[in-house]
Order: sequence, then C-alpha cells, then structure tokens
Amino acid sequence: MTGFAAVSGQAGTLEWQWEARSVNARGLDIRVRLPEGMEALEADLRKTAQATLARGAVQVALRLTQTEETATGALVPAALSRAVEMVKAVEHEAQAAGLHLAPARAADLLSLRGVVEYGRNHDAASAAAEPAVAALEELFRALAQARAQEGAALRSVLSGQIDRMAALLAQAADAVETRSASQAETLRERVAALMDAQDRVDEARLAQELALLAVKGDVREELDRLGAHIDSARVLLDSDGPAGRKLDFLMQEFNREANTLCSKSQDAALTAIGLEMKVVIDQMREQCQNVE
Repeated sequence: MTGFAAVSGQAGTLEWQWEARSVNARGLDIRVRLPEGMEALEADLRKTAQATLARGAVQVALRLTQTEETATGALVPAALSRAVEMVKAVEHEAQAAGLHLAPARAADLLSLRGVVEYGRNHDAASAAAEPAVAALEELFRALAQARAQEGAALRSVLSGQIDRMAALLAQAADAVETRSASQAETLRERVAALMDAQDRVDEARLAQELALLAVKGDVREELDRLGAHIDSARVLLDSDGPAGRKLDFLMQEFNREANTLCSKSQDAALTAIGLEMKVVIDQMREQCQNVE
C-alpha cells in the first residue's frame, strides 16, 4: 500500500500540481489538502480514489503557483483601507496614553498581510479547477502503479518467507518421526514398570491415560493445517484481487498452529522448529500489513 505519485499542469496564469502519498492502513483513509476556494474538488477526488484503491492511508494535496510572468503583486484596496483605519486607531490610543509613535510609512502598510496579493485571483483558480479535476484519474492510476511496483517486490519477499515455512514444515515432519521412535521406547519402559506393579494398577485406567497421552502428543493435525495454510498463502499471493485482509487473518491461523505445535512437541528439536516458525510468521505478518 506504499506509493507516491504527482501530476501537474498549467491553466492560464496558474500552475497546479497534485501529489498523492500512500502508506499502510486497515481500511481506506483519504486525507485531502486543497487551496482556499477549491474545496468543491474534494467530492470528485474521493470518488476517483475509492474507484481505484481499496486500502491505505492516502494523503492528497493540490498546490497552485502563480507563473513567474504574472507573479507581480496587486494592491487590495479594501484591505489597505482597513489597515489605514487600524493604524489611525493605534496612533490615537497611543497619543491618549502619552506615547509618541514613529509615523507609519507606506512600506509598513504594504507589508501587512492581505494588503498586497501576490497569489492567484479567484478567476484564475476557477480556470485551474477543471483541468485539475480531469487529472485525478491519471494521479490515482500513477499511485496505483507505484503501489503495484512496491507490491511486486513485497510479493517476492513474502514468497520467500512462505518457502521458508514449507521447509520448516518438512523439518517438523522429520522431527516428529524421530520423536515417535524415542517416545515409543520411553512409553514401553514406563508401561513395563507399571505392569510390574500390576496389583496396584487399574488396567482400564492405565489404558485411558495412555490413550490420553497419545492424543495430547499427536501433532499431525497441526502439521496438516500448517501445510494447508501454506497452500492458501500461495494462492492469495497469486490472486489478482486485494488479499491483505485475508493474509492478515491467515497469519493469525499460522501463529495459532505454531503455538500449539510448540506446546505439544515434548521434544527439544521439534520445539526449536516451532519457535523458528513463529519468527518467520512474525516477519510475514509485518510484511502483510503493507498488502492491499
């Protein structure tokens, strides 16, 4: 969801430029900055953005600049009159308080805000509005393209991480086989010890406890589900539509199975593999936050 785009043009005496920036977000959050008097453009802007983008915190700004050949200042008579009246009022109050002020100069009045307008006039701004709106589709297409380029690089990273998960899953399956042989021998020794004290052991209860231990230590379902999640992640990466939310959810399921695998492993090697899986899952989750 990360990207930047800009488009620009000129209308009469004004040069205009759109800029759009996008970063990751749970939904589509559009924030707009428009010059004074051009607020009406926001409705068209949001409509165009929503038709192009599905997720991301998007900041869009329009900047208007007077062309050099027309950037001379223009006196604003109403503002000048107000400034003169304010200066008179200040001088009158100062004299009443016994203060003597230096005479106001023309340069002082011209430096007051609003007395001289160096920017655009309203007619020029109105003329710039139409081509600026017409350029919105180009702006968001360029932003979508920039995001797609970022996404292509991100897809490569995620694909590598999913491959790493698949390799760890294969290691876990091998570790389970090794663990099974070791656990079977340990279990036989314990059962033999218990059977030596048969007069104190309820055989039915013993069978129940042995079955319960076998179920608690069985991680085949977790491994199967991890394999299914890996397949689902690859399908999502190859899909054309938005996949960010689905990947977010899938990362939660990955983490759930890895946690269960670690809690049921009863084997140092298998636990180490499960912990390595959790590291890779955290890395994938961080990257998925940037996927639309």
